[in-house]
Amino acid sequence: MSVGLLAVVDDILTAALRASAKSAGVVIDDAAVTPQYVQGITPARELPVVGKIALGSIANKFLIIIPLALLLTAFAPAVLPFLLILGGCFLCYEGAEKVLEWFGVHHGAADDGPRDEKKLVLGAVRTDLILSAEIMLISLSNIDDGLDIWQTLAVLAVIALLMTGIVYGAVALLVKIDDVGLRMAKSPSRRVRHTGTRIVRSMPAVFRVISVIGTVAMLWVGGHLVLQNLGEVGVGASLELLHGVEHLLHPLGAVVAWTGETLVSAIAGLLVGLAIVGLIAVIRRLRSGGHRAEGAGAH
Repeated sequence: MSVGLLAVVDDILTAALRASAKSAGVVIDDAAVTPQYVQGITPARELPVVGKIALGSIANKFLIIIPLALLLTAFAPAVLPFLLILGGCFLCYEGAEKVLEWFGVHHGAADDGPRDEKKLVLGAVRTDLILSAEIMLISLSNIDDGLDIWQTLAVLAVIALLMTGIVYGAVALLVKIDDVGLRMAKSPSRRVRHTGTRIVRSMPAVFRVISVIGTVAMLWVGGHLVLQNLGEVGVGASLELLHGVEHLLHPLGAVVAWTGETLVSAIAGLLVGLAIVGLIAVIRRLRSGGHRAEGAGAH
């Protein structure tokens, strides 16, 4: 009995690792996006906040994504591409707003005070929902066809726990590495002190780089979701664009082809995001104009 159970567990773990391999890129994106949500809070609250976001990610996967993915796959598979397009548009919007902030364009109220943890966690968990959905759906599409529903569920559960541990373990390490540097800077050893000081001084630049990578990742993943799934629902031009870039650059090597496709997805994501930002700005202006007109009429 125990041998049979071990064999089943081994099959599930093997299937989970094989199915999750193609989602590695999104996992890297998730790990790059999340640290920017922790910037600006006190060091003592960094790990608790990361823990809350990780719990929210687990809830996203087990309470929303996995049940919905299994149900839609079984009963309404045609709906999945539309959900992924909406998710991609949200990521494009988030990424485009951050790009505009780099150029001094802000659409919300300036936030110079302490960051609200609840809003911070909610925003991070909301973004995680989209990235986690792609991770799980990519994994689901690569699970062996011979598995029954319970084995599939077990494989997805293993993937969910594994990916969450990898992403938020990496995030926790990133946000606390400056504390490690501070402790090293107080070491009696001159070499250790020197290394610790360099770590502390380099962290602002590291987080700026991570912020840029996270923004590009949002645009890349969002743009790819939109282009890929527009093709799935009949807009063939989007898929032709991706495949055309891939075929054009393929003779130069897999890395160059991947880079080109990623760049096209990121540019498409930026354009989609800017269009959504513009649409929201127009709607807000129309609403505010309507409120002013009502106020003038009342006088």
